[in-house]
Amino acid sequence: MKTKRLGKDSSQVVTLDMVAKESGVSPSTVSRILNGTATVSEDKKKSVDAAIAKLGFVPNPVARGLAGGRTLSIGVVTQALDSPFYGAALRGIEDELDPAGYSPLFVSAHWNQASEVRCIDMLRARRVDGLIVLNGRMSDQSLKSIAKTVPVVVTGRQLKGPGLFALNFDNFNGGFQATQHLIQLGHRRIAFISGDPEHPDANERFKGYVSALEAAHIPFNPNLVVPGEYHEISGLLAVDRLLASQQQFTAIFAANDQMAFGAALSLHRHSLRIPDDVSLMGFDDLANSLYCVPPLSTIHQPAYELGRLAAASMLQLLAEQKPTALMPAPVLIARESTRRLRV
Repeated sequence: MKTKRLGKDSSQVVTLDMVAKESGVSPSTVSRILNGTATVSEDKKKSVDAAIAKLGFVPNPVARGLAGGRTLSIGVVTQALDSPFYGAALRGIEDELDPAGYSPLFVSAHWNQASEVRCIDMLRARRVDGLIVLNGRMSDQSLKSIAKTVPVVVTGRQLKGPGLFALNFDNFNGGFQATQHLIQLGHRRIAFISGDPEHPDANERFKGYVSALEAAHIPFNPNLVVPGEYHEISGLLAVDRLLASQQQFTAIFAANDQMAFGAALSLHRHSLRIPDDVSLMGFDDLANSLYCVPPLSTIHQPAYELGRLAAASMLQLLAEQKPTALMPAPVLIARESTRRLRV
């Protein structure tokens, strides 16, 4: 465990032995102090700290990890690094792992099962200490198999197994609340822009939409359901198709905020005002949803908290503890994009 000295002579290598000699303790004591496992007097710790500062010694976390049988790295498989939702989750993971001395390695699989397998194989080849999989399309059985050799935390699923922990958001309840909000405002012709049907969360939000209609005794109209792909352009095209079909609707529930942003642009281009002509509802409560014109009504799903909880659960698995994290319940955020229907 060594690094280059941070001084005038940048070529000089400062070793742990040099720190030990300077501080007057054994190299093993220095190592334990750095690892946080030493029980020593405050004077010895101050001597080691002073030697580290004087010599410019920077501990090598990889070497420290390998000495303890770990690399102090966590592989994180996301689906889209440029997604505003996943971006917030990745920041939460990073903020939780950093104080514990772990570094995340981020890779993106783009909702492709073969890519997910390739990403996981690459991360395991780098000897990561654990894997966090944000949603994805790998089978439950595959994840259970991987968890037999490396701890796995997966989101967006209800799954149990040795070395495996799953975090799942109540997308059904969120879809129900979003639709119910529009119904309570007097809307009965509510269009729905769905997500990719291969996404479990998209299916649950759709089920929540249908269930809320049934609870209000509103007949389900399949012609008011249009497919989307969870990004802005798909929301724009979905509303274009709705308007071209001449289906009558007074409100739109988009299965995520990004599609709602696209839907808003389509409505604007067709000279339809939000919420005077059409109420618009999203899902996720992305940071930008508050700054739309008008601000977007949505369901709050805490992406940042999801990341923090996933990382905290991974640290518990690594400590051979049983994770206890639970995702917060969906919360309706009513803003100016929805209003009571005028009759």
